[in-house]
Amino acid sequence: MSLFSLSKKMKKLKLQKKQAQQTDQPQPVKAIHSSLQDQVDYIKEKTGNSTDVNIRKLQLGDGTVPNAAVVFIEGIADSKAINDFIIESVMNRSVHNSQPIFEILLEDVVALGDVKEITDWENLFLSLMSGESIILVDGYHKALSASTRGGEQRSIQEPSSQVTVRGPRDGFTESIRTNTALIRRRIQNPNLWMENMKIGSVTKTDVSIMYIKGIAKEDIVEEVRNRLKRIEIDSILESGYIEQLIEDQAFTTFPTLYHTERPDMVAGNLLEGRVAIIVNGTPFVLIAPAVFIQFFQSVEDYYDRADIATALRFLRILIFFISIIGPAAYIAITTFHQEMIPTQLLIAIAAQRETVPFPALVEALIMEVSFEILREAGVRMPRAVGSAISIVGALVIGQAAVQAGIVSPAMVIVVAITAIANFATPAFAVAIAARLIRFGFMFAAATFGFYGIILGIIVLAVHLCSLRSFGVPYLTPMAPLILANFGDTIVRLPLWAQKKRPRLFSSEMENRVGENQKPQPPESRGMVNSAIEKGGKDES
Repeated sequence: MSLFSLSKKMKKLKLQKKQAQQTDQPQPVKAIHSSLQDQVDYIKEKTGNSTDVNIRKLQLGDGTVPNAAVVFIEGIADSKAINDFIIESVMNRSVHNSQPIFEILLEDVVALGDVKEITDWENLFLSLMSGESIILVDGYHKALSASTRGGEQRSIQEPSSQVTVRGPRDGFTESIRTNTALIRRRIQNPNLWMENMKIGSVTKTDVSIMYIKGIAKEDIVEEVRNRLKRIEIDSILESGYIEQLIEDQAFTTFPTLYHTERPDMVAGNLLEGRVAIIVNGTPFVLIAPAVFIQFFQSVEDYYDRADIATALRFLRILIFFISIIGPAAYIAITTFHQEMIPTQLLIAIAAQRETVPFPALVEALIMEVSFEILREAGVRMPRAVGSAISIVGALVIGQAAVQAGIVSPAMVIVVAITAIANFATPAFAVAIAARLIRFGFMFAAATFGFYGIILGIIVLAVHLCSLRSFGVPYLTPMAPLILANFGDTIVRLPLWAQKKRPRLFSSEMENRVGENQKPQPPESRGMVNSAIEKGGKDES
């Protein structure tokens, strides 16, 4: 009986697989009707008589019955451009019935760029929903599509997530064309190539990849292109959808793609050989491949002096380690390694913990969870009251918890320093990863002390070494060690000393700085002295 049921189940699975394969076969392309009335009726039927789908019927030729129509969607199409360059051009042009009306419209009448013919309904609705205007003519099995994308859009503003003291103030918007234009203004080179595609069976979201031909490696570009083409999903509403579908490692807290809303940062990464993925409807652009050290770098590092940038990068690495092992180190010291604490400080901590009924781990978990709740509440609340709730809540809860004897003042200080260090991390994606990893280190420290922390660091290093971003090792150029590219990692060498692009990203164009670019001015003191002496002689 079991064999019979198993055989029946296998047949059912084969039938379902066969039906799925038949469903996946491409549907035949449906041609456009020749009758204008049938065309208009079909558009109304497919759009459900939506009120934002405007259909303007026009009269061309010598007759009195309308024989053409302009179809566009209000809000995502530029109404002024439609009226000025399509409707008025058509109405003011005299066309005889004996002339080929469709060809005249295509070549002479429509005063807009990017006008193309459409012969099937699928491409017609795709263009219509993208904000383009459709021109229909009675008696033709085709239509015209004119680029009139527009409507209300957010203006270019300074990015709120990546604020810098020195640098450009413009940031990406939700319009993909505005974002690509911001990048092209910075890289005015014909080798900056862009490829467009639509992803999402329902949303048909515009996605573009940008790279510099000759600098980016063809293997990486091809891998990015293939991964995007393999995506089968109904909707893409933000670049985070793309990031989750094309990343190398799904089960990791560390991001393997970099996202930014600064055009200058994207331009800098493109010049290093990386590929940018731009998604319509979001100001965040993805950059691939990404390496670990990249998340501790700021675009401002390249605008400041090399020594200042290097010091800040060392500080960010220190901040990251504080954010992941701060509470764990306190738990390990107070639980297992009290001999490491100076005697006076040990007496003070013991006096504080005398009334605390919980072990150090429970004490740290109470404070960490409370702080995470406050932080999430501050983010979700309206901006006017969010910061006030976070600050007042932290002060009130921390003070009340200390007075109630639930936590010690030293633990409040440790958790506060850890939280501030977490906020100081440049990349938000790595800051979130540190928040999660911190709890693992706390449990390891409560179980094995400093031995658990060292074991956790070893496991973390092994995990980072195992990660890849589009085939590029995550810890490059430190592991594997590439000394030629080590000048732009924790240490930032002067621009004149960074002669080579990253070896694993760029192709044959590795050199980016010419020879003898080190500043070598003449003897300035001698020039000043000679000028002073000359001025003194002239006065005498």
